[in-house]
Amino acid sequence: MMRRLVALVCAGLLAGCKTASLPPLEQVSRVDLARFMGDWYVIAHIPTWPERNAWNAVESYRLNRDGTVATTFTFREGGPDGPLRRMTPKGYVLDTASNAVWGMQFIWPIQADYRIAFISEDYGLTVIARQKRDYVWIMARTPQIPEAQYQDIVARIASWGYDVSKLRRVPQEWGSAS
Repeated sequence: MMRRLVALVCAGLLAGCKTASLPPLEQVSRVDLARFMGDWYVIAHIPTWPERNAWNAVESYRLNRDGTVATTFTFREGGPDGPLRRMTPKGYVLDTASNAVWGMQFIWPIQADYRIAFISEDYGLTVIARQKRDYVWIMARTPQIPEAQYQDIVARIASWGYDVSKLRRVPQEWGSAS
């Protein structure tokens, strides 16, 4: 009886771990890292837990001499005047042929999957995605983008297999406190 119960519990846990097989997520063919560096406003995202109430979110990149990417992610918690939050993960370019696949390290030794899945020709808009299709970030060099452009990007993200109903627009309301 006990063996059967243990077997059922193990089978249930293993079934919960099974994920649908997704085709590989394509990324851009080549990223000019020097052009990619700088500030990016987070326009929308399927957020990670810490950023679920982010306002005025900005991701900043700086290329280090050793080829790693110094990253600073800042946002206001809960509103435009909320407490300022800051994270400083380090990016590691894993695919140097394209510069589009990175490992993003928040805690040593774990590197999260980070893929530059789209970038506009003028490097004014980008989408960062993950193979698992669990998180995604739409970012731009400006705090706002035209609605038509936003809808085009959302359609693109949906075509990659994301559940776009989980997308959250990040409020970008820049006042004196930000």
